[in-house]
Amino acid sequence: MERLRHHLLETGYTIDGVRERLGSMAASALAREELIPALRATADGDPLGTLIRLWWLGVPVPAKALAPEVLGSGLVRPDGDQVVATVHLQPWQTGGYLVSDRKVRPGDPALRPDHVVGAGGASANLAQLVTRRPVGRALDLGTGCGVQVLHLAGRAERIVATDVNPRALELARLSWELSGVGDVDARAGSMFEPVEGELFDLVVSNPPFVIAPARDGRLTYRESGFEGDDFCRDLVRRTPLHLNPGGQAHFLANWLHVEGEDWHDRVGGWLRETGCDAWVAQRDVQDPAEYVELWLKDAAEQGTPAYTEHYDRWLGWFEERRVEGIGFGWITMRNSGTLDPVVRVEHLAHQVALPVGDYVDEVVDAIATAHRAENLDAALLRTAEGLLDERIGLPGAEDPIRIVLRQTQGLRRSREVGTVEAALAGVCDGELALGPLLNVIAELVGDGEIPDSDAVRPLIAEGYFLL
Repeated sequence: MERLRHHLLETGYTIDGVRERLGSMAASALAREELIPALRATADGDPLGTLIRLWWLGVPVPAKALAPEVLGSGLVRPDGDQVVATVHLQPWQTGGYLVSDRKVRPGDPALRPDHVVGAGGASANLAQLVTRRPVGRALDLGTGCGVQVLHLAGRAERIVATDVNPRALELARLSWELSGVGDVDARAGSMFEPVEGELFDLVVSNPPFVIAPARDGRLTYRESGFEGDDFCRDLVRRTPLHLNPGGQAHFLANWLHVEGEDWHDRVGGWLRETGCDAWVAQRDVQDPAEYVELWLKDAAEQGTPAYTEHYDRWLGWFEERRVEGIGFGWITMRNSGTLDPVVRVEHLAHQVALPVGDYVDEVVDAIATAHRAENLDAALLRTAEGLLDERIGLPGAEDPIRIVLRQTQGLRRSREVGTVEAALAGVCDGELALGPLLNVIAELVGDGEIPDSDAVRPLIAEGYFLL
């Protein structure tokens, strides 16, 4: 694989090389799974164009156009005087390569149950979320084609990767070898079974979170076989048993919005008995029909004879369980070793600064600090960098109708506040204690009533003020 890796790099088969070779129109179309522009852009038969057609587009190419490193890789098969790729081999943003099955497209045969999906939006999403701090032992639970290991390789001294699908581990090993990543301890098994009794400083997982009715031939890369969202619930509840003190976990997850039930309570309930500090951010909600269509399209079932029957059965399954929507988001846990853990569950639909991993530790720190800080009157607070004070009012009016504090960095939250909190944001520099500051501000801009310093806790938890 080392010879193949060098050949790919020398030919320019990298993220930047492919984008430049295809051009913006073909690259954008390819992101929508439209191949024609990319096929046209690579029709002249140059070495890079040939590799793109072979590995990424999945079409036959002339054998004479390929180097010995490709022909002898074991990842292609002859087809007359042409060669066909047996896998999808894509360059990844880390500078490495990922080996998986080719993405299914309309007209392709049905996916095999042990299909190994390539890296996509969800994989990149998780990689953006994970903390950047160095760790000793890391676990990639449900590694798939091995993508998270590529991101962990520079930060973790030792990595264990597991998957219930032995074929996924086979292709993941090829991904790591092609990417120059060695010494990964790969183990087969479900959930935490392969690492029973072991502890880690970091656990990451893009699990099989798709919520679907049980069926024969389920796709192991996305469906767990558990009832409803029980897999994600159980994953969260079992994780603390495998975290070192101070250890963290980052997951992607789906959860149900059930009629008559607050989803905050549902997901928060998963976490409140774990003993870990936790932060849950819901990034999207789909109604049941949108959700079913998304995952039927993912398996290229649109236009097949089974499409209508599967769609109808899936919707009926949701109706029986009074499901109104399905949430998608992030879950971060930290084994803080406290008897008083704190859990924050929120909906964040707006764009945030990426990568979140650059500041996710500070997000969890702020939530914990706001919850546990004693005697806030004596606290020396600072206003977060990049905070804006927006005043909204009628033209010519002396007083604004609304005052909004808006973050320009990190999670970019915004919150409507009163005149006292807005004034505090303007003078809070870590020099004076909060209690005396509130006294002075209340006299100058308030109605004389001194605000309770505890009222500032939500603003600390959300990162407007730093302690």
